[in-house]
Amino acid sequence: MRKILKYGGFYMSKIIDDGSKLVVDKIQNGTVIDHIPAGKAFLLVDILNLSEHDKIMIGTNLASKKMGRKDIIKIEDKEFTPEQMNSIAIVARPVTFSVIKDRNRISKEQVHLPKKIKNIIKCPNELCITSKENINSNFELENVEGKDKLRCVYCEKLFDIEPMSKYINL
Repeated sequence: MRKILKYGGFYMSKIIDDGSKLVVDKIQNGTVIDHIPAGKAFLLVDILNLSEHDKIMIGTNLASKKMGRKDIIKIEDKEFTPEQMNSIAIVARPVTFSVIKDRNRISKEQVHLPKKIKNIIKCPNELCITSKENINSNFELENVEGKDKLRCVYCEKLFDIEPMSKYINL
């Protein structure tokens, strides 16, 4: 059974075979983003600014031995910069990016949240100088009581990572 989903201005197809398997063709060239926490795929589509012109496949809430449930995105003819991959790590970890050439994986990289994040997210503090002047944002990763947080270098405020997805600036 083929199910067509509309998201934003473009369509994605999901092919379901008797409810037990999801069968999807390999891509010729492009990127596969795998091990996305279940329910985060459409957020990543927004963050990566994918449009109706991009050829993509999105699988959501798929069975995973490592994660229980996961999402996956395949994008034909597109590769991503380190900055784009870092922006993904802010909202979805542990994500892997695989680069595909001629239907073969040529590299696979697990994305980790970097210790320093420059000009990827805006500071949510309206009183921060980066909100008032044209200054690139700058955050540092800190572990506070076993939980990762981001500290703005300028205003020194500490923020939980999860809500920062709405402040991504690509």
